[in-house]
Amino acid sequence: MSAHHDDQDDLNPTFTSGYRPGAKKSAAELAQLDAQDESLQKWKASLGLKAAGTSDRARVIIESMSLEVPDRADVVMRTGSEEDLKRLTQISMTIKEGVEYRLKVKFRVEGDVVSGLKYLHLVKRMGMKVDRTEEMLGSYGPAPQPYEKKFLPEEAPKGMTARGHYNVQSRFVDDDNVTHLLFNWSFDIKKDWD
Repeated sequence: MSAHHDDQDDLNPTFTSGYRPGAKKSAAELAQLDAQDESLQKWKASLGLKAAGTSDRARVIIESMSLEVPDRADVVMRTGSEEDLKRLTQISMTIKEGVEYRLKVKFRVEGDVVSGLKYLHLVKRMGMKVDRTEEMLGSYGPAPQPYEKKFLPEEAPKGMTARGHYNVQSRFVDDDNVTHLLFNWSFDIKKDWD
């Protein structure tokens, strides 16, 4: 088995045994359910179901990912265009060793409801896998305003052996196994922020 194939397996979401996503319904179909229930209609409108597009397929646009650290300005990685993604492969962000941080993603949904959106990433150092993360973002309806999801806080590794360069491959995928974004980026663990 090749290393590339292993990496692809690491970026596949896990599934809960016995879980089967419900039958796919378009945003228009969901908006019409229980049309006579006013409170339910208000709730559906808050999910963006009233503003459903004409597409029968959800399109998720990941606008940015950010590194959020207490008492520091967010480090924002723009991901909304091909130029942004290319730029990410050419730079490396610095993370101070031992600091508590969290990732934050900002995204939009167009066309239809996206069900079971997940974020996965694989971190490597000197070609060796050192971390794999899988985070459920949830299900979202189309909306003109972006959504924002904050991940659980983590602590950066610390010590002389943890310092160095790390490469990350990230993937956003939904319950229908549609990949909405796959991209590479990198970071350096350093003794201080630089």
